[in-house]
Amino acid sequence: MQMKTASVAAVSASVGLNIHKGKTKVLKFKAENNNPITLDGETLENVESFTNLGSIIDEQGGSDANVKPRIGKTRATFLQLKNIWNSKQLSTNIKVRIFNTNVKAVLLY
Repeated sequence: MQMKTASVAAVSASVGLNIHKGKTKVLKFKAENNNPITLDGETLENVESFTNLGSIIDEQGGSDANVKPRIGKTRATFLQLKNIWNSKQLSTNIKVRIFNTNVKAVLLY
């Protein structure tokens, strides 16, 4: 992993991009080697999980930590629309469309 990190840094530098050592974190996925990763003599911080595009990734490669918060947010959104679900004036078709555009969107994002 150290070699790949150095390679990425070298290629990035060749096109004018610099890796910010203070912001760069290392997540080792099922790694047997626990040696610290360094970049230009600075040790990069090891983390157990990180968030990428709204999804939590952990050391085992799973996103289990991501599921419970998503379910909680979806439930809250669903309950905020309680008046709509109980409304006799709205058809089932309209309620399904509201569900798909509001509740489902929160779950899937």
